[in-house]
Amino acid sequence: MTSRPRPSFGLTVLAVSLPMFMVALDNLVVTNALASIRRDLGSTVENLQWVTNAYVLGFAGFLLTAAGLGDRYGRRKVFAIGITAFTLASLGCGLSDSIEALILFRTLQGITAAAVLPLSLTILTVSVPPEKRGVAIGLWSAISSLAVALAPLVGGGITTAIHWHWIFLVNIPVGLIAIPLVLKVLDDSRGAAAKLDIPGLLLAGAGVLSLIWAIVKGGEEGWTSSTVVAAFAAAVVLLVAFLLWERKASSPMLPLSIYKIKAFSLANVVSLAVFFGLFGPIFLIAQYLQVARGHSAFEAGLWTLPWAIMPMLVAPFAGKFAPRVGSGRLMSAGLFVSGIGLAWFAAVAGVDAADWEYVGPFILAGAGMGLVFAPTAMVVMSSVPPQMAGKASGANTTVRELGGALGIAVSTSVFSTYGAYDTPQSFTDGMTPGLWVGAAVLVVGALIALAIPRPKQAPAAQPQPQPQVKQDTAAVAE
Repeated sequence: MTSRPRPSFGLTVLAVSLPMFMVALDNLVVTNALASIRRDLGSTVENLQWVTNAYVLGFAGFLLTAAGLGDRYGRRKVFAIGITAFTLASLGCGLSDSIEALILFRTLQGITAAAVLPLSLTILTVSVPPEKRGVAIGLWSAISSLAVALAPLVGGGITTAIHWHWIFLVNIPVGLIAIPLVLKVLDDSRGAAAKLDIPGLLLAGAGVLSLIWAIVKGGEEGWTSSTVVAAFAAAVVLLVAFLLWERKASSPMLPLSIYKIKAFSLANVVSLAVFFGLFGPIFLIAQYLQVARGHSAFEAGLWTLPWAIMPMLVAPFAGKFAPRVGSGRLMSAGLFVSGIGLAWFAAVAGVDAADWEYVGPFILAGAGMGLVFAPTAMVVMSSVPPQMAGKASGANTTVRELGGALGIAVSTSVFSTYGAYDTPQSFTDGMTPGLWVGAAVLVVGALIALAIPRPKQAPAAQPQPQPQVKQDTAAVAE
């Protein structure tokens, strides 16, 4: 039987990136639509924030599970099922007429997105030739970064021009295009798991869910409340039980040996710092441009456009040059640049500042993201054996979501301590220290990134004809 020809490079990148863009966008697409959702559905502020948090909970809680299912039953199959289910969940969000229904379908969106985003990177890595892998991951990272940064603009634009329901309904045609594209273009692949690690899946899912829930509630109720402390305690117990089980499991869902790889472990720490340092400020700035600056949802998105564009321009070059310069060095530079951008924004933020003063900080923050994401993905995927690629991608994406949730929770706590929504000045007073916290975390991450080792060079080829020369000389002597 003849194998089908390898699809074009561009078509492969499109097949994995289109659904990835859709699910990455929906993480923060509701940010600039929350005010409209609150008015239409009559939601309380407490319920409203769960429109965002429910997605994060579902997504982070099932990432490792989705990676395990992909390794066992086929990554393309689980990827396609995830796209289909995400599209249906998006339809449910778009048709929701109560805040409870919207939160339910946002949770389902997050759960199904867990089968899409990490598997897209794994499938891309195994689908392109090694010599094109850096460029492919650079493009994937650029599109992922663009989705994160563009989400407030897309959400605000659709909410202003049509209605907030359509920020979910636009996923329907995207999903209908992506599903046949994936099935037609991509080959299936599997990991090394001989059987599904059910206890590992349950313990990891429950542990991560408890941890994310505790982080989210900590930002709302205070970190010392009995509910939050109990949730953190439950997370610790479940995750310790998960680690103990994985040490003795015959087919572990997450082989702990990969954390002995220095590059992989440090890349995960850097990922935590990046998403902690950036997601909290993005959450605050998107609201600042409306509450303190008086912009509409769409206008707020337009002002953040420089932040959205820069990763798309920078990330492909970062993926191309990372092997020459060193991924750790590029990641460190990107973290420093983004940190400077946030510090600059915090320094000039004020009720009397002109909007154009924020363009420079947005450009730096976006350029830094572009320098970080592609090299990080390359380190994660290249530092582990190929059969562990799915598990590595799932573990890294879980860490990123933990960082994002923690960043938003800490930023919200800092904001509540120093500011309020009452006036433009009180909002600015609360946002500014939150941005300084984010900048500090990015600088710490930059220092950690410098410790990521460069891959060892293959030994130079040695001259081969020496044994033959000896043989010929002996023949001449005879």
